[in-house]
Amino acid sequence: MSRTYEKTEGAIQSLTPEQYAVTQQDHTEPPFRNRFWDHKEAGIYVDVVSGEPLFAASQKFDSACGWPSFFRPLEPDNIVEKRDVSHGMIRIEVRSRHGDSHLGHVFPDGPPPTGIRYCINSASMRFIPLADMESEGYGEYLEIAAMDGQVD
Repeated sequence: MSRTYEKTEGAIQSLTPEQYAVTQQDHTEPPFRNRFWDHKEAGIYVDVVSGEPLFAASQKFDSACGWPSFFRPLEPDNIVEKRDVSHGMIRIEVRSRHGDSHLGHVFPDGPPPTGIRYCINSASMRFIPLADMESEGYGEYLEIAAMDGQVD
């Protein structure tokens, strides 16, 4: 199934205040007080604005940082990296390609096999459970979503 992922006015208007602040104004939600930091269900995470696939639960790990962390993106082409010099630090921001949503940051301190940690705001993502992936048009990701490849 061919899908189009884009940022629409309707999608922006449907965001909660927290989702808007995170995705559109580059805010960060509090650690350990966000929806997916300790979420372990099989499935995938998609951009809350565009629906583009971002990460698989099978590539999620507990980094003890308080935000969902992944060692690789599900679709690398859907992730855009940008230099971020805000808050007196030099970091690499990650954004969704089609939704242009602020997702979080990427760090070089993750587990094998990549050594990378994508530290992502829960408010920037919507979770699609494994059982709903086919009906929501994400069937091509069923195999990776069903893997028990979490690094804990």
